[in-house]
Amino acid sequence: MTSDNKTPLTYRDAGVDIDAGDALVDRIKPLAAMTRRAGAAADLGGFGGVFDLKAAGFDDPVLVSGTDGVGTKLKLAFETGLHDTIGIDLVAMCVNDVLAQGAEPLFFLDYFATGKLEQGVAASVVEGIAKGCLESGCALIGGETAEMPGMYADGHYDLAGFVVGAAERGSLLPSTASMTPGDALVAIGSSGPHSNGYSLVRRVVERSGLALSDNAPFAEGLSLGAALLTPTRLYVKSLMPLIKAGRIKGLAHITGGGLIENPPRMLPKHLTARIDYDSLDILPVFEWMAEVGGITPHEMRRTFNMGTGMLAAVPADDADAIVAELKAAGERAWVAGELATTEG
Repeated sequence: MTSDNKTPLTYRDAGVDIDAGDALVDRIKPLAAMTRRAGAAADLGGFGGVFDLKAAGFDDPVLVSGTDGVGTKLKLAFETGLHDTIGIDLVAMCVNDVLAQGAEPLFFLDYFATGKLEQGVAASVVEGIAKGCLESGCALIGGETAEMPGMYADGHYDLAGFVVGAAERGSLLPSTASMTPGDALVAIGSSGPHSNGYSLVRRVVERSGLALSDNAPFAEGLSLGAALLTPTRLYVKSLMPLIKAGRIKGLAHITGGGLIENPPRMLPKHLTARIDYDSLDILPVFEWMAEVGGITPHEMRRTFNMGTGMLAAVPADDADAIVAELKAAGERAWVAGELATTEG
């Protein structure tokens, strides 16, 4: 049966506010403009983003793409009301992946979906995205904001990011043909769990009996929620000069799968990563989670980065110099093992 009510319906009546969406675009245009770099105008509003590889200085480039989200770390943002760093996480998870292939990140696009658009929240998220892009030299050239009534709980949203990078042909990583037993493994420190393992993180918090507003047992001066929302570290500025100089043979971004599953992804089958676990600079957050959750060392290592955000395979005779340069660039870095011949 049809209704006798002849009142004209609008999109806003259905839960989608086009004016709010337009206002959000106006708010984030200056943020995107801040990320402008050679090759990109970083102007929003068109049907597609444009990037000029020649203007960016490439001669014979190979493109490298990546996409990712931030998983259930979003739940902590919802519960704490802290949304200003989750956008940095989004950029970092994508950008660090293409960096591990030896590519310079060039441009980024984001997808923000929610049931009801809250301009303040969305703008805070995009501010974080712009900050991450600026820190990684990556232009924010477009994105999509989707308001979808009935799809998400009140105050919830989802994020996805997309990055494209480039490297000159022949310079991609890993350089497996150049790897040999005895090559050094250099660990580059993380800022915390980054954006992986947060389903387990949240179970540990639940078992601890602490509220997210309570003081973090492992981070003086921060609430538990704020400490666990510490953004994922970006490694572009510190690692790109070493990559372009040809001093790195392989990079493993330590994400889901931790220190167990990620290092083999940069290696040929005849080589294995012999990590000296006693050398690791394990952050207090991981020690706290292991203790409270009763989590075994193996489970910790295959779930979390344990304080190592990137692992680089480098020539043994250059390892100490690379560590020194990374430290000078503001990283925590140390020699954490070596490559060895795979047994069997």
